[in-house]
Amino acid sequence: MAGERINLENVRNIGISAHIDSGKTTLSERILFYTRKIHKIEEVRGKSGVGATMDFMDLEREKGITIQSAATYCVWKDHNINLIDTPGHVDFTIEVERALRVLDGAVLVLCSVSGVQSQSITVDRQMKRYKVPRIAFVNKMDRAGANPFRVTQQLREKLGHNAHLINLPIGAEDKFKGIVDIIEMNAIYFDGENGESLRIESIPPEMLDDAKKYRDELVAEMGNFDDAVADHYLNGHEVPADELRRAVRKATLSLKFTPVMVGSAFKNKGVQTLLDGVNYYLPNPTEVTNEAHDQNKNEEKIVLDSDSTKGLVALAFKLEDGRYGQLTYMRIYRGTVKKGDTIYNRSNSDKKVKVPRLVRMHADEMNDIESASAGDIVAMFGVECASGDTFCDEDTNVTMTSMFIPAAVISLAVAPKDKAAQTNFSKALNRFTKEDPTFRVHRDEESAQTIISGMGELHLEIYIERIKREYNCEVIAGKPQVAFRETITGQGDFDYTHKKQTGGSGQFARVCGFIEPLPVDAVEPYEFVDEIKGGSIPREFIPACDKGFKEQVKKGALIGFPVVGVRITINDGAYHDVDSSEMAFKIAAMAAFREAYPRAKPIVLEPIMKLQVQAPEEFQGSIMGQINQRRGMIMGSANLETYTVIDAEVPLTEMFGYSTDLRSATQGKGEFTMEFAKYAPVPRNVQEEMVAAYAKKRADANK
Repeated sequence: MAGERINLENVRNIGISAHIDSGKTTLSERILFYTRKIHKIEEVRGKSGVGATMDFMDLEREKGITIQSAATYCVWKDHNINLIDTPGHVDFTIEVERALRVLDGAVLVLCSVSGVQSQSITVDRQMKRYKVPRIAFVNKMDRAGANPFRVTQQLREKLGHNAHLINLPIGAEDKFKGIVDIIEMNAIYFDGENGESLRIESIPPEMLDDAKKYRDELVAEMGNFDDAVADHYLNGHEVPADELRRAVRKATLSLKFTPVMVGSAFKNKGVQTLLDGVNYYLPNPTEVTNEAHDQNKNEEKIVLDSDSTKGLVALAFKLEDGRYGQLTYMRIYRGTVKKGDTIYNRSNSDKKVKVPRLVRMHADEMNDIESASAGDIVAMFGVECASGDTFCDEDTNVTMTSMFIPAAVISLAVAPKDKAAQTNFSKALNRFTKEDPTFRVHRDEESAQTIISGMGELHLEIYIERIKREYNCEVIAGKPQVAFRETITGQGDFDYTHKKQTGGSGQFARVCGFIEPLPVDAVEPYEFVDEIKGGSIPREFIPACDKGFKEQVKKGALIGFPVVGVRITINDGAYHDVDSSEMAFKIAAMAAFREAYPRAKPIVLEPIMKLQVQAPEEFQGSIMGQINQRRGMIMGSANLETYTVIDAEVPLTEMFGYSTDLRSATQGKGEFTMEFAKYAPVPRNVQEEMVAAYAKKRADANK
């Protein structure tokens, strides 16, 4: 297969995405089995402990969840299918995001019992963002309470899809036997130990009326997309299966229709028909519009045609650190790339790179290939780059549109347990930030802590666990420190004389004046005013006073955080011809500030975050209750379709552990975003506790 070029019309690049635990990985496993890529089926949480092919990380096998999207390829009825299995967890949204960015079509897997869940809504939003046509697959038809008709209804109501069943289940729950194909009008049963042999029969008589009813509904709907079908329908003729299939394909590609298929991956039923559906209804690379920005023409938008003879354009959408260095997953949009070619990274100052090795991925196994061209998804070795970089050949200078990257919502302070592991610790953090754009690391200068931020508590937990396993470095994770500030609310006068006499020249300086709060709209947090008349302090010593005050506002006396919003005025003083010096005035200014600060009624300020919470309407009350408990102020709420959106302002200190609380209060359906709004005074009782704690800490340090 590596040598021959395949017809692009027979290529499908698809992703499988859904809410957590809908059976995505189990479905991928079955697809690999029926396309003969693997010879034995393993379960995600099977007794053998081997785990599914696509969940190849140890952590994924233990937790029974998918963390990274895995890529593989297979062949089904002369069609090459590149398949990416993506995670369902909200914390790994970026994995789904980048997979959908490079795929042409998708299978949205839904559980026949739970139906459309919170993450299905998020995934659907992502599919709409990248204009990805999709087939909905109602999985787990063998479970008690399975009802594909209700799920189809939810697709229409909750996600606004124009969804219609194109096959019906024969029986349900433990009596689920097979499916009725309402396009061909026949019944399909899956025989053999693993459902590998298909038996096609006529539709059971008791289901005939239903099948006709659903086919009529489908034909009526397809009439809106295809004139030939509309003619047949209006004239009361039977629509031939191939014409109806063509219409369903056209409707699906227009993004205005979603065909719904049913099955049970676990019980090996309905997977082959889904594969047929992928071939029939999802687009090949030439049927998708891919846009890029022409760098030679001021980022003008151009459309890339999937032509393997034109200049190369490829997007690196995912990085992984493998045993042999960095593995870069690429989607090739145009042109051809061969082993040994020189390519240019257009997103990173046109860096020249040679392609040492080209492979096609099958989960974590690699199959070497000589070349790859438009429409392929492959991986390269030894190509240094970041996620989202565009590669071209020498004569092409375009970049692909970037990915949407959500903001981080949670941070933790981390440090290696053992100082000796510091290099491994830094290596791990460097690698993860490069691989995952939603994982961010920064150093907080004030508290000298390393802070990691991510999409949720599970997200950071997994990374901490990976540092421990892959880099053999234990990590201590602490509660991150919040950046408080101090300020004053009144005026405080000072009159301080600094005198020191020890043999020879001494030190002498006197400064008088007052400190007061700056107006609210002041740009700078500190202002120095010089009102010295008649040379009571010589000009050359004024900057020294300013320096002394600046030094002192770095650390307030209440809780040891920077002091903001102060204006310091000096209006009098004294000096000595011999004993005065810059040093003396600097020390005098520092002491003067310390003397005046307690008189100016100092207070503590805390960062207030702008919080937006989204959840189904029925949880509105409990969300508002939670926000009030966390000293939050609700600024407004609005209802969108069946969702409620609440805006509030909440102190950052109260937000730790919020994601877990929100999930438990909304059955996992709530999500929130948070950004910095302003600083505001801390309530009196909280301030007193903080001041007492700081005083105790200083007393302990001085012992």
